[in-house]
Amino acid sequence: MHSTLFFVLASVGIVAAAWYVVASLLIFEALRKRGVPVSFLLLRLFIIRYANQYKEATREESGKVGALYYHWLVSINVVLLVVVLLLILGLG
Repeated sequence: MHSTLFFVLASVGIVAAAWYVVASLLIFEALRKRGVPVSFLLLRLFIIRYANQYKEATREESGKVGALYYHWLVSINVVLLVVVLLLILGLG
């Protein structure tokens, strides 16, 4: 039972982490195409700033926050939730 639950949670965490990386890269690319100065080398350090810049840029353009922002936000929260569950359940 514990190994199955661990496998399921770990799988969800890995998929969510990959989803987070892809969303981060797409936000980086969207900002770059809009002419916003972004650094690929510092992406991990500044991703929160870049996500907020993307959020504001898309809100100004269309009146709505772009979908990538929500992909980024949900994916990192799923990873956090999985880590917390693994720690609480003692499976980590």
